Amino acid sequence: MFSNNKGTALVTGASSGIGAIYADRLARRGYNLVLIARNRQRLDALAAHITDQTGRAVEVVAADLGEKAELGRVETVLRTDASVTLLVNNAGIGASVPTWQADVDLMERMIDINVTALTRLAYAAVPGFLGRGAGTIVNIASVVALAPEFLLNGVYAASKAYVIALTASLNAELGDKGVRVQAVLPGATKTDFWDRSGVPLSVVPAEITMRADDMVDAALAGLDLGETVTVPALLDVADWVAYEAARAALVPNLSNAVPAGRYRPAAVAA
Repeated sequence: MFSNNKGTALVTGASSGIGAIYADRLARRGYNLVLIARNRQRLDALAAHITDQTGRAVEVVAADLGEKAELGRVETVLRTDASVTLLVNNAGIGASVPTWQADVDLMERMIDINVTALTRLAYAAVPGFLGRGAGTIVNIASVVALAPEFLLNGVYAASKAYVIALTASLNAELGDKGVRVQAVLPGATKTDFWDRSGVPLSVVPAEITMRADDMVDAALAGLDLGETVTVPALLDVADWVAYEAARAALVPNLSNAVPAGRYRPAAVAA
């Protein structure tokens, strides 16, 4: 079995797909686990498997993060369990319906889980991490945040853009205080997320679809490398460096005392 102990990792959306693979990989790296998802039966089966394979202690919490009271129970774990050293904010839902046709109540629920729950869990974890001088948050975003016009549902893309922005901000605030925050931007990944979102995985081109275990292994490699943003499918990291450099070049010119010349009223002819 595995003897090194890195504390406890709390993983949301852990009953299947990316979350379940994170749970397995983190246990093998030396973490005990707290696994969060709605399906208690799946959680129990995964916990038993991981404990059998690794000898790690695994606690399960069945909770719907879209429900305030149930989300609060998970926040309490993060606030009170001093053994937690890593939070994986993986839980999320998607949609395939064009934004303007989508049920706005379903869009609100998407925001509740993809944005509000993720934010509240980070808020719950950070004070303890700061107090102990160490801790890591992994936020699962998506490449669609970088290209929202190519996805049918804009609310989903916007929710993932929020994750990237929050991660960048938290890193700026916490990076010198021992707390690391990583955003992972998967592309199309082979999980049941597609079916739950209303798009069969069979219609997604195989050449752009990554196996979930490959995606998680790449994301963890990015974490080991110290990356703030990890895009597992991006072949040349120089492309991301250029993207960030172009964004940074805009910053000095984004605020000014006067409007840009092109926005000034045209001179009135005499």
